[in-house]
Amino acid sequence: MATLSVESTPDGLQRTRGADVDIAFRVRGSGPAIVLLHGTSASHAVWEPISIALEPSAMVITLDQRGHGRSDKPATGYTGADFAGDVVTVLDALGIETAIVGGHSLGARNAWVAGALHPDRTAGVLAVDYSPWVESDVLDVLQVRVAAGNRAFASVDEIEAYLQDRYRLLPAEAVARRAAWGYRQDADALWRPLADPSAMDQLIEGFRTPWADEFAAVSVPMTQVRGSHSSIVSDTAWQAALDARPQDRVVVDPTADHYVPEEHPALVAAELRQLLSTL
Repeated sequence: MATLSVESTPDGLQRTRGADVDIAFRVRGSGPAIVLLHGTSASHAVWEPISIALEPSAMVITLDQRGHGRSDKPATGYTGADFAGDVVTVLDALGIETAIVGGHSLGARNAWVAGALHPDRTAGVLAVDYSPWVESDVLDVLQVRVAAGNRAFASVDEIEAYLQDRYRLLPAEAVARRAAWGYRQDADALWRPLADPSAMDQLIEGFRTPWADEFAAVSVPMTQVRGSHSSIVSDTAWQAALDARPQDRVVVDPTADHYVPEEHPALVAAELRQLLSTL
């Protein structure tokens, strides 16, 4: 692989250069590093309120994960190990030795896989609303719902209306961020998702590999967060995760569904501060 570097992009992000798969990301603040990983079909922008809150005390690096946003979209390579390797790529490009790695949903899975496979690069893990024991029928529903989002929209207003209906508890500003950073206007003047449909299908199939051994193997401090009304993590899947890691810090948001970081960013920021205090 060529020597890694970082370049700025016209839309204000940064991007690795020279990796097998180049990753777009945003950096805020300075200090101990925190890498944040979004969920399926989202982008780095879902973390904006949290990264702004943490900016005075940490360097917060929010990624567009492969297949999403402004990052590369390879034809294959959407396993947990592939995504975890992208975290290391970004750390290497920035010259950072270790970071807390936090994630939501897909990003939570990738965060714990990074902690297990790259323990020398991971100082702590925050896993929000995902578990190795999410049931197959839940993944079936997710696959259909994500595929239905691969459509054209006539305007940003139409995108926002669709997203608000899909994510019922998200505040309007969170919906606006998803619309602004997750779609592009094509030559035909229609708006389409930046998340690649083949990548979405592959990564959801990848959820059917549970990565439970890696979940159990994380040796750094780890915090698990769940929204009590989650449609992804059932009570059974959540309890299995707690049984597998009784040593973890555990937080349940009593009013959130699956999308805790966007619905209650202050809670997630506080948990990242708590992990920072363990360094």
